[in-house]
Amino acid sequence: MNRKDLILTGILLVMIGITAGTLIALYTINEELAPLSEVRTTEITRSGEPFISDEALEGADARFLFKKIAEEVTPTVVYIEAIVPIEGAIPNDENHEFEEEDEDGESIWDRLMPRRARTVGSGVLITSDGYILTNNHVIDGAVEKGLTVVLSDKREYRAKVVGFDSSTDLAVIKINGTNFPNATIGDSETLDVGEWVLAIGNPFRLRSTVTAGIVSALSRDVQIINDQMRIESFIQTDAAINKGNSGGALVNTSGQLIGINTAIASQTGAYQGYGFAVPSNLAIKVAEDLIEHGQVQRALLGVTIAGVDYDRAVEKGMETVRGVEILNVVQDGAASESGIRPGDVVLQVNGVEVNEANQLQQQVAVLRPGETVNLSILREGKIIQKNVALKLLERETIPEITSNEEPIIPDEIPEGNNEGAMYRDFELGFRVMALATPKDPEKFDLYVDRVYQGTEAWNRGLRADQQILKIEEEKVEDLTGLEELMHRNLNDKGSVMLEIINEDGARGFIQLKKK
Repeated sequence: MNRKDLILTGILLVMIGITAGTLIALYTINEELAPLSEVRTTEITRSGEPFISDEALEGADARFLFKKIAEEVTPTVVYIEAIVPIEGAIPNDENHEFEEEDEDGESIWDRLMPRRARTVGSGVLITSDGYILTNNHVIDGAVEKGLTVVLSDKREYRAKVVGFDSSTDLAVIKINGTNFPNATIGDSETLDVGEWVLAIGNPFRLRSTVTAGIVSALSRDVQIINDQMRIESFIQTDAAINKGNSGGALVNTSGQLIGINTAIASQTGAYQGYGFAVPSNLAIKVAEDLIEHGQVQRALLGVTIAGVDYDRAVEKGMETVRGVEILNVVQDGAASESGIRPGDVVLQVNGVEVNEANQLQQQVAVLRPGETVNLSILREGKIIQKNVALKLLERETIPEITSNEEPIIPDEIPEGNNEGAMYRDFELGFRVMALATPKDPEKFDLYVDRVYQGTEAWNRGLRADQQILKIEEEKVEDLTGLEELMHRNLNDKGSVMLEIINEDGARGFIQLKKK
């Protein structure tokens, strides 16, 4: 074969390769998320009573106890692999593991074939017919036919998404089949600090790994969920949790599921003694909603709240620091219709004590719209009872800062007719507009012009068009005074209390805390 024939043959082979690659790319590229599975009712096994009593546990040898729990629970925990499309570099996520499919440099095939990565994590079988509870961040963005589930006995299945809830970072997926081993669900409200727990998952692709520790704390709010309605009331444990454990099981010494492992607190991305799990009562309520309705039916009390600290307890003349204060009541909301007022302090929800805002949120989150909740309230030194019929949460449109939009810097005025108006951004995530009063141009009415999603101001309930009247009982009449009062209180106390009035004339209080 002469030189000319060799060149022509080479060109032909290249063209055949390009054509074949293009056909494969057209066949495989699909940017849609994994399709939703059909929704139907199924049975979740619950247990209110431990199968090993406290007395028996006191005399049990931990070696044999942990061995029995591991044997019972490990088959219910699965390995999940999700294929997701990527752009640019692989993100550095300390709560689950990424593996890039193509480790070669940029080439013509990188442009023809979609770049993808595998995210790996864990999940828990909660029904015998294949419903699996996991974290939303484990399966988020999975392409069609991109979810694979591997059981502890190495059986592999394709999975479909049933639904997800970004406010709790939970999701449910489904595999086809019957007679799967499934977890027994415990009551996370009975959990105490100091109890032994086991974490079961797949850290660093090490399948069916079991670690032990204790419950280090309850009701932790670590602000890791990026959602305006986030609910964080985590179980904290020192059982070793690493990348790949996300979505795995946290079980008690009776082998009952009492949490879904979700996150770690670490400066290195690996275990440093701090792991966090979503309590089972909240997780299973979310799972049942997703299975039955395809989305979460979130009950709404219709209030803005803050935990009572020492200074606030002294101001209100309380003998002990306890409860959650109602800062603002939404007009026509469930709380408003039941006669709850700003300044009320909620001590108990359905008989359960609440001393932090996230504790109250969790107690309401496990209920459904239409259900009635009993609140024990401290008002003007007296304890009263209020029964509140909860309403359905309907999410509002959220203002966001996108890649094409930057926050307006302090004192920069937006385009348009701004005669008599001045603007200033504040570090806790909101912008204030000052309008000169008709009677005195040296004094201003201060209105919230914008609140940025995911910030302290947004999470605490501050909204656009609310007028700021006072800061810590001091009247504010210009931006400089507002900034000075905010700065002073945040530095001195770490928090600041805003008295606001909305468009409907309803007054309320919003407490912002320094990050």
